[in-house]
Amino acid sequence: MEKQDIPNLQWFPGHMKKAQRLIEENLKLVDVVIELLDARIPLSSANPMLAEIIKGKPRMIALNKADLADSASTKKWLDYFKSQNVPAVAIDSMKGKGMKQLVKVAEDLARPKTEKFVSKGAKPRAARCMILGIPNVGKSSLINRLAGAVKAKAADKPGVTRAKQWIKIGTNLDLLDTPGILWPKFEDQTVGLKLAFTGAINDDIYDREKVTALLLGIMRRDYPERLTERFKLTGDVPEDGLEILELIGRKRGCLVKGGLVDLEKAQNIVLNEFRAGKLGLVTLDEVPADDSAENGEKSSE
Repeated sequence: MEKQDIPNLQWFPGHMKKAQRLIEENLKLVDVVIELLDARIPLSSANPMLAEIIKGKPRMIALNKADLADSASTKKWLDYFKSQNVPAVAIDSMKGKGMKQLVKVAEDLARPKTEKFVSKGAKPRAARCMILGIPNVGKSSLINRLAGAVKAKAADKPGVTRAKQWIKIGTNLDLLDTPGILWPKFEDQTVGLKLAFTGAINDDIYDREKVTALLLGIMRRDYPERLTERFKLTGDVPEDGLEILELIGRKRGCLVKGGLVDLEKAQNIVLNEFRAGKLGLVTLDEVPADDSAENGEKSSE
């Protein structure tokens, strides 16, 4: 993917700045930070401002939507985080997979703090955790799954969960849900692109046609069988993503008067099916070769 082909994506609405202040103000109330990442883009969905925000607070990572990611890649990411001394678990908040492991790791991380309170004569209390993540990564779905009821407001549109709320999980864990926040500037535009692919950025602020074409180009390069199988493409698939989009539009009957392809309808199909995992299990970020971890883009050289 050439740099000049990548659209300049930035999205940091005013409510995210307020959310960041809310998080910073409430950190003193929690024992552990649970950073929720998208298992398809573990590096791109990680907020680079987090270390500065949490200021050394114990943290763990939960790779959500693991059911949509390449399982071999997810294992590599778990091993990588372990090598960085950061506890990590793979979960599927929609189906409830990995919940017990997540709770155990969070409680273990909080134990030094909770035991310290007891040693000073205080009554035992639940571990207090804050869940942080970018928009649409599944924070509300995770809390609802852990709580066993619809406690947190969730939606497909980024930026819906806004108010601070404590959710009690059994007797040993209290969770603080927080609004999803991005960061003011994507230093690497491939990060913004991957966030757009997965729905973390509002679809209304970028050129969906160009972004969809770039996604199709990546799928052709890294997962060609998934692409051809899902959209029943035959013969030589063109390299150009826009040409692939037109082919898909014809295959799916997205035609308008004169036999032209309705590209808007076709791009909606591609993005929606990719986000729902219908193009197969896909991971777009590779484990970094070293600690610099510039952007995690899959190698095309």
